[in-house]
Amino acid sequence: METDTRSRILAAAEDLFVQHGLDATTLRMITTAAHANLAAVNYHFGSKEALIETVFRRRLTWLNDQRIAALDALEAEAKGAPLKPRQIVESYFGVAIRLAASSPGGRTFMRLLGRTYTEPSEFVRSFLAEEYAEVIARYKAAFFKALPDVPQEEFLWRFHFMMGALSYAVSGVDALRLLGPVDESDPEALYTRLMSFLIGGLRAPLPEIQSQAVRKPRAKRATPDRASD
Repeated sequence: METDTRSRILAAAEDLFVQHGLDATTLRMITTAAHANLAAVNYHFGSKEALIETVFRRRLTWLNDQRIAALDALEAEAKGAPLKPRQIVESYFGVAIRLAASSPGGRTFMRLLGRTYTEPSEFVRSFLAEEYAEVIARYKAAFFKALPDVPQEEFLWRFHFMMGALSYAVSGVDALRLLGPVDESDPEALYTRLMSFLIGGLRAPLPEIQSQAVRKPRAKRATPDRASD
């Protein structure tokens, strides 16, 4: 019974956080939706902040473990050689897309992550930075090694845009329907479309402002404007 109550609270909190945001969602709203009482939240989690951390960790830990495992496997196979950018993109973003497609709970969690990126509180920002630290460090190193001709600052911007594209893609197709009818029944089609888009963004020509900055020390040296696939 205690496990059932805890699970109901977590599921209700996840749904309500997506609908209303972390700050606007009250413990009273959560306990009402979970058919529990405030004492149960205090018993199982201790505080709202601890509840938020548990909501994220129950899926984010698995997600990040899968990302690390995928990168470990690729690097072991490469035996020290740089990975192809496509491999890195697919191992990082592919796990998230498949989580969103695997179950309603997975999709809800990815929507929650997307909302958190655009409405971060200082507490959640610090918490997620800590949770992502190992994964981001490993993937940045892999990308920098794979894309030596792309300035690191430029790559960070591109990775930021890629994260935004992922969040938007898994949050639903309501906005897309405004443009016309779409078929959203095939998660593999979403995966394929998003991978193509992300790889295209990663390989896009460097912006002129960055190209000028790179060329400034040696004006006659050509700057590569496309990353190798």
